This record gives sequence, C-alpha cells and structure tokens, in this order.
Amino acid sequence: MRLAGKTPEPRKATRVLLLDAAARPIDDAIVLWFPAPASATGEDVAELHVHGGRAVIASVFAALSALENLRPAEPGEFTRRAFENGKLGLTEAEGLDDLIHADTDRQRRQALRQLKGLLGDRARDWRAQIIEASALIEAGIDFSDEGDVPEELIAPALARIEALLAEIGEVLAAQGRSERLRDGLVVAIAGPTNVGKSTLMNQLARREVAIVSPHAGTTRDIIEVQLDLDGYPVTVIDTAGIRETDDPVEQEGVRRARARAADADLVLWLSDSVDSVAEHHGATPVWTVRNKIDLAASSRPLAEQGRFQISASRGDGVPELIAALVGFAQEYFGQGEGGLISRTRQRKLLQETSASLKRSIEVVGQGEELAAEELRAAAHSLGRLLGRVDVEDILDVIFREFCVGK
Repeated sequence: MRLAGKTPEPRKATRVLLLDAAARPIDDAIVLWFPAPASATGEDVAELHVHGGRAVIASVFAALSALENLRPAEPGEFTRRAFENGKLGLTEAEGLDDLIHADTDRQRRQALRQLKGLLGDRARDWRAQIIEASALIEAGIDFSDEGDVPEELIAPALARIEALLAEIGEVLAAQGRSERLRDGLVVAIAGPTNVGKSTLMNQLARREVAIVSPHAGTTRDIIEVQLDLDGYPVTVIDTAGIRETDDPVEQEGVRRARARAADADLVLWLSDSVDSVAEHHGATPVWTVRNKIDLAASSRPLAEQGRFQISASRGDGVPELIAALVGFAQEYFGQGEGGLISRTRQRKLLQETSASLKRSIEVVGQGEELAAEELRAAAHSLGRLLGRVDVEDILDVIFREFCVGK
C-alpha cells in the first residue's frame, strides 16, 4: 500500500503514518487490509481510518487520486461488487439500501431482517425444492416411451409442489403492508380556509413548518413534513383551504389539495364549526376534527372514533389526536413489520412463482413436459428475486440510490 508504506497484516488494525507521493506526512491513521476473497466485496479491500478534518480528507483524496488505475467509487459500487461476487443476494442488497434510508426504528428493524437474508434464504430453499421436483418429473418423462410414467416419480413431485404453494401462499397472504412501511403512511390535513390547518401542522411537527396567518388562502401549495410516530413513518400534508375562488393560483392549490387528499391513506377534515361536513368523496378514511374549541366556552377536548375536538393554537386535544394516529398506523401496517416482503418487486415475483406452481399441477395430466416447463418458469422467477437471472435492467435502479462509499 503506497500511502501506508507497507501492506499490513490481514484483518488486523495497524497504526501507520500516511504519506503522500512526496513522502510528506498526511495523517496518523489506522489501516485495515482485507485480501480477497475474505472481504465484504470478495475483492482486495483496504480501509483507511483517518481523522475527519476537511484538510485531512482533502489530502488523502489528493494522494489517492495521484495513484494509477484508481478512481472514486460510484454510488452503491461496493455493494454491487459484493452482489456480483456472491457475497450477498439481491434481497439482502435491497435490505441494505432500506437500512441506509431508514428514518424510523420500525423501518430499521424491517430493513435489518432483509439484510440478514430472511427472504433470500427462504427463496433459495424454495428454488432448490422446485428444481428437485422438476428433476423427478423430467426423470419420469424418460419413461414415456415405455408406457405410463411411474407414479412413484410424479406423486412425490406433486406433493412437494403443493407444499411449496401453501408455504409461499402464507407469505403472500400475511397480514400487514410491509411494503408500505418503507414509504410510510400519508395523512392529509384538509378543510375550508382559515380553520387552522397550518397551525395543526406545526403542532404535529413541533416546529414552524407552515406559515400561519389570519388571512384566508395563505397556504396555496402542498406542504409536507415527515414524522416518526412511535416508530411508524408518517408524512403529514398541509393542503390549501378548499373554497370557491376566482384567483387562478388559489384554484390550482384547491385542485391539488383535493387530489392529494384522494391519494392519502387518511384525511383529517379540519373545521371550526360543529356543523361542518367533510368535502371528501373518495375511499380514503376521513376523521372530522373540530378546531378552535378554546374560542367556545362550552367545548372541551373530545377524542372518539373518527371525531375529535382540539385547539391547535393551545394544544388542547392534540396529544389524543396523535395517540389515535399511532393507533391507526398500527392497524394500517398490521404485522407488516414482521413480514418477509418489503418491496413490490418481491411480491410480484413471488406471485409469478405461485402462479407457475399452480399451473404445473393443473397441466400435469395433459403432459409431464408442460408441468416441467411451468416448474422451470417458477424457478426462473425465484432466480430473478434473488438476482441471479435477468436482473440487469433493475440493478442500476437499485444501486444508484445508495450513497457513495456503499
């Protein structure tokens, strides 16, 4: 190693004085050397643990850039090399990506399970069993010119396929929306103008994220804030006040507010009147929240199923509303935190696998060759899930989301 002056003992932290090309000291550092294949990427890897000052980092980069055949890593390049060298599967790489971008503790735990390879291990076992069942059926085909295919070959293959179908079906049918845990729950605050939507937004965020004004129509665009509610990722959206207006800018804000509310997972319809009716006609659940109870002497905080009374300015009733949101998130995600599937891609490929297995059972009576072909399709789908076949089109999409150095 040029900068260290020598190659340290493998996998042993060694203190060295790093030198540049002119033998000038750069930093008193720790160097680790991992020769291939016993490294994270399966290649020769050197780690430099240096002090974090900008001048030190700049000097190390300058010294490294002066070396031949050396360049900065692309985003996700180390993880991609680990994947290509068989150090981790595609589901584990996706888990690492999710772990890097996890904002809440529940997201972190789900990503860590993927990184540990829980889905990948199951998929590899399923694929091995499919290949074994396929071998039994294809062995039976060799007897086709001698009469009936021996039942002792077909029967155990079908039994194995049916067991696999049930096992994969349980994973697909598991309660919860673990895929959505990656993106989080979307809650839209909607309602007429000047009822305190922005004030409630600031209360939920515990900081000033939206402009609060006594003038109607202050919020004209969508304002979003990311919250961590008991480990659940929640995006709260402050929308423009819904009313009839001649202002073309405000009209666009109202249109966007209605569209965003329709796409949300939950709508909080905020008003300052007991008689206000939620103007929302989609399938999204709607909670009615009456604000400004501090201005009504006879009103007090209320929290019951789908109906709340609060004072966004003073905070009355807001803790109860937040507790209800946590409960909604728990019900919405269900047992998703414990699910094996974390991405739509994974669910789609498991569904394809299940469909192929089902068809192999249905067509076996029409010909063992048809059943064997369906089993090959099922194994191919699991191979795509693991990243071993036909995945070049998605690799760039996955790894470009990684940070540099991963």
